[in-house]
Amino acid sequence: MQTAPLGPEAPTVTVIGFGCMPLSIQGRPDDESERVRVIHSVLDAGVTLIDTADVYCLDDDDIGHNERLVAKALAQWTGDRNQVVVATKGGMTRPDGRWERDARPERLKAACERSLEALGIEQIGLYQLHAPDPNVPFEDSVGALAELQQEGKIRWVGLSNVSVDEIQTAEPMVNVQTVQNRLNPFFREAIETGVARYCAASSIGFLAYSPVGGGRLNKKLPDHPVLAPIAERHGVSPHAVAIAWVMAQGPNVIPIPAARTAEHALDSLTAADLVLSTEELAEIDAAEFSRA
Repeated sequence: MQTAPLGPEAPTVTVIGFGCMPLSIQGRPDDESERVRVIHSVLDAGVTLIDTADVYCLDDDDIGHNERLVAKALAQWTGDRNQVVVATKGGMTRPDGRWERDARPERLKAACERSLEALGIEQIGLYQLHAPDPNVPFEDSVGALAELQQEGKIRWVGLSNVSVDEIQTAEPMVNVQTVQNRLNPFFREAIETGVARYCAASSIGFLAYSPVGGGRLNKKLPDHPVLAPIAERHGVSPHAVAIAWVMAQGPNVIPIPAARTAEHALDSLTAADLVLSTEELAEIDAAEFSRA
């Protein structure tokens, strides 16, 4: 699989990564060996970027489930672990299964320590602020990441769910390697607000989460009047076409599709070799993608 720079100071990774969230939240596969098999399927296919988070779990009693799963999968994998970048996040909680923000510096530092333990490592490759906390000054949250980096607990710093202004606020404090925001044909705010463009101009890796629209919207793709004919012409799934469109939004855009099965995970990776024509990209740009 082709590779692309993860960030200004980070190594190259495969042009498509893998998001592990569905393997640990509600609806996750019951059999842990099946969860491990899904991760192994993308690793065996050559993927070198795995994205996780402490809150990819059922609730606060289950914190770290996905990180522990990733650690187990890597420990059992026969490939070269050193070639794989594991990205995780801190700054959210799961009280009673809800998704809530808590990016207080002390909370981030404690979360990082737990992630190190869950992953079974001494330094996290890419540690990302999961989301800005409206109750905490953004500079305080970023400052905590800077301190963690200075202490050697994280190697590279990333931000998630941020605006251009927030990226610019963080840049004097840390070397921002990645920004992880949502981007898919249904939700194009990363393009409309200039975040993707700013990241490209700054050589910041843009990790596109939910590249096929998420659990509900991705079910609309097989019958989409624009995607379906394009997919048929190329002999791929409409999901792969959507991911290829996301990739085409910039040379620094790395989609991180997620999946609960190896079949779906491997289908997403077919987008890595799919080159859409200028006309096809324009068709998708102009198409309606209803969220209803």
